[in-house]
Amino acid sequence: MKFDASQFDNLELENIGQWPAAAKLLLAIFLAVVICFLGYMGIISDQMKSLERGEAEEKTLKESYRTKYHVAANLDLFRAQMVEAEDTFANQLRSLPNSHEIPGLLDDITFVGTTSGLDFIKLEWQPEISKEIYIELPIDIEVIGPYHSFGQFVSKIAGLPRIVTLHDFKISIPSGDSDTLNLKLQAKTYRYQEEASK
Repeated sequence: MKFDASQFDNLELENIGQWPAAAKLLLAIFLAVVICFLGYMGIISDQMKSLERGEAEEKTLKESYRTKYHVAANLDLFRAQMVEAEDTFANQLRSLPNSHEIPGLLDDITFVGTTSGLDFIKLEWQPEISKEIYIELPIDIEVIGPYHSFGQFVSKIAGLPRIVTLHDFKISIPSGDSDTLNLKLQAKTYRYQEEASK
């Protein structure tokens, strides 16, 4: 079959039935392409997007399932760890002085200092500093005594049953006495915020 371009001349839309076979075939192919394109855009593209969303959701749900399965499979272990963490936290809280023990803490520090051979020049509370979950209670301390007594003092402070931290050490030599030194430092103890609000 020879291709003759003249058969496409004078084609009228009102008279499609009289068109040559080649023209009808091209029109049918064109209409099929247009219908397929419109069908894809109208139906299939929305379905493809829905499928992609479904696949993404499936992936998220599988990850969530894996995580929850891991937790469920190790639930007894996690419960044991939680109990252990709560016990550790409770023990740490017991190491913090409560409001009734805070005045006695000054007595403990004074006792530790005097038994270490130090003389107190200054021992006073500073304003409380409120933090997120605890309250910081600073104490300014100034003592005089021999150098080795400072070591004993710091060691005995660390051995107190309540948590006390030492900061900002300043050692100086008072005028005229080379055997006696002056130590200024800040001790800090802490109180649990919840306990403080009771």
